[in-house]
Amino acid sequence: MEVSILRFLLELVPSLLIGFWAGRRQETLSTHLAAPLVRFGVPISVMGLLLKGGLSGDMLQAAGLAVLAIGLVLVAAARLPGLAELASPTLRLGSCTGNTAYFGVPLALAFLPDEALPISIGYDLGATLLVWSLGPLLIGGQVDGSQRLRGLLSSVAGSPATRGLTGALLVQATPWSASVADALWWPSRCVILLALMVVGMRLGSIHRQGIAPEARPLQLLKPLVAKLLLYPLLLWLLASLLQFKPLMVQAVALQGAAPTAISLLLIAESVGAYQEQAAGLVFWSTLLALITAPAWGVLLQSQF
Repeated sequence: MEVSILRFLLELVPSLLIGFWAGRRQETLSTHLAAPLVRFGVPISVMGLLLKGGLSGDMLQAAGLAVLAIGLVLVAAARLPGLAELASPTLRLGSCTGNTAYFGVPLALAFLPDEALPISIGYDLGATLLVWSLGPLLIGGQVDGSQRLRGLLSSVAGSPATRGLTGALLVQATPWSASVADALWWPSRCVILLALMVVGMRLGSIHRQGIAPEARPLQLLKPLVAKLLLYPLLLWLLASLLQFKPLMVQAVALQGAAPTAISLLLIAESVGAYQEQAAGLVFWSTLLALITAPAWGVLLQSQF
């Protein structure tokens, strides 16, 4: 267990710190690096990770579970009494939207076998498509049906996870899939490290601009508890009730332990609403997840 924790922290912390330092010095650096990374690097990384871990039907189950769990949280937070702190659509979305691509994959690599990678990426694919489809609608207001459909199709086609999955399926059908998987393994890991640096840069720029009073930890306590503690527990319970195999339960619960995704901040900025709340959730959940995420990894390892 100690080796897993050390492996996880050694992969995340140096990259985040380097990025944080760079983001403090140059606020726009993450913007310049993120576009080519998402367009080219992330699809290659997803393809390499999928080929290494193997493609299976578990991916579809994980994607479906992501949609189910996020949907349950959004509906419950909007309707149940006693959840006034989650009245904002940003807080509701932030309490169940995780940084699974950049934070969750290193978690899976550190605490679970390679076979968990397709499950983790399947979860990320389902969550990413749902959040980018519903996020602008929830945060920015109502749009008509045709705009919603175009947005959904655009999200599916433009997602780096979709492009990576398509590439992996094409390579898997060739006789050279094993060789390609070996060749892409280390480039895939390097992309994750670069992506973590970009996350750190964004955190550094947020810190430089200053955290608004309404986005400090005590004001965001309930969404932070919901994201880092209750949401992984919900995924654990749902996967267990659906009688998924132990590795699937571990993988999806561990993805739930990832901090609030930076995509929430990007959506909030794009629609011009709730930017301070989104920035606060991303910032504080990422810092706290350096403690809570490996704790979940140890707990899940001990239970199976």
